Parts: sequence; C-alpha cells; structure tokens
Amino acid sequence: MEFVNISTPRYECLLFDLDDTLYPLSSGLSEACANNIIEFMVEKLGIDEDGVVELNQILYKKYGTSMAGLKAVGYEFDNDEYHRFVHGRLPYENLRSDPVLRNLLLTLPLRKLVFSNGDEVHVTKALKRLGIEDCFERIISFESLNPKVNETEVSIEDYLPEIPVICKPAEIAFEKAFDIAQLNPHTTLFFDDSIRNIQTGKAMGLHTVLVGKSEKVEGSDHALKSIHNMKEAFPELWSESNNKESKRIGYATQISIETSVHA
Repeated sequence: MEFVNISTPRYECLLFDLDDTLYPLSSGLSEACANNIIEFMVEKLGIDEDGVVELNQILYKKYGTSMAGLKAVGYEFDNDEYHRFVHGRLPYENLRSDPVLRNLLLTLPLRKLVFSNGDEVHVTKALKRLGIEDCFERIISFESLNPKVNETEVSIEDYLPEIPVICKPAEIAFEKAFDIAQLNPHTTLFFDDSIRNIQTGKAMGLHTVLVGKSEKVEGSDHALKSIHNMKEAFPELWSESNNKESKRIGYATQISIETSVHA
C-alpha cells in the first residue's frame, strides 16, 4: 500500500527499535549476540572457522541480518532453534531497570510500538529487564514479519516466499509493520541505531531518529546520543497542545489517502 501525505506532519505514533536503541550498546548484548551467531554457524551449520567471521560480515551487509543471509544462500535450519541459540544465551543480567526511560514513555501521549528483527521471547525479556514492557501498544517482532504458515491451507506457490526471511532494512519489512500496526509513516517518528534501517525508513516516509550518534547522517532527520535525550530533542511531544491535537486527528487512515499499488 502507498500513503499520500496531504497535511502538515503531526506525530501520532512513535516506532522504536529495541537492541542498542532502547538500551545502550555498552550493555554488551550485541557483542554477545555476534559471538553466538559465529558459534551457531560453526557448530550447527558446519561452516569452517577460518572464514566464518568474514562470511558473517558479508551476509549481514548484504541481507540485513546474518539469519536472513544464511537462509538466502541456502542454509536450512529451524528459526526457533536459531533464536534459542543466539538470543537464549545472551547476558540479560547486564540490562538494568531504566526508570528514566519508563517515565519518558509513560508520559508520552502518543501511540508507541516496538519494531525489532528479534524474536518475541528476546524482545519481551529485554523489555522486562528494562522495566518498560507495559509502555508499548504492541511488539512487531520476527514472528510478526515471518508468521508460520500452515502448509495444508496454502498452495505450493503461495508457500514459497520471494525472500526466505523478512527483516529490516528490507522495504517489505516496513510495509508489513505499517500494515500490522495500521500506522501512517508520515505521522510516525522512527528511532533506530542502524543507519541502513534509518535510510530505508526515511525512503518509506517515516520521520527518522538515529540513536547512539550525535551527528545526523544521510537519511536521518534527527540524531540522539541516547534515547534518554528524547524530551530535549522533541519537547513538543509532551506538550498539552500536542496531546489535544493527537486526540483530534485520530488514526493515520483519517489523515491520509491510502491507495493500493499493484505490481
């Protein structure tokens, strides 16, 4: 679907990445995740240790995530097993309750959603450790983008996906997220630490905020060193006038023209 903006943008939804966005890179989870992926490739897929790090980097750069890359080049494995191995062994104890972030989120009078490539178990566990699991309307996770298909109810043609795994930064991942959440990208602020995700988000019509950097890059409308700086960067989101306006304008479908696009 395609959204055509016909009014001055007014934020009515905030879309947040999870990893290294709602908690800092210094937590060590990303480093541990990368190590677990390497171990999975060697132990479970039999990939030679000598070239595994380089291969992982190539797959990540080309396909957005290592998992998507492995599937795309022909490796077969169970998605749940991969997530248990890669995310199930992360040092979640490194994440601490974040009352500052919780207060920021709870006082925001707008829709708030999490949009992550991670599996639901990982996302939920991280949010609970941070103490913000009840601050969001919903989670858009790996399972949301890649629902399991009942093979007895679909044809072979329908079952075969164009790409094995849907994930950011692919445009289709954003399209699915927009559809799942029924949000209008033109009235949505998107927070992510990945430059590629930010650039795709911008191309899809989102207002973009690069997190973890103090300088903007191509595709980012704003940059925040920390997610804690939200209120300083966007004080209008907390204003009473914005609250009243957001109640008046309603959902994205009421302020945009939605048209179907057929290939």
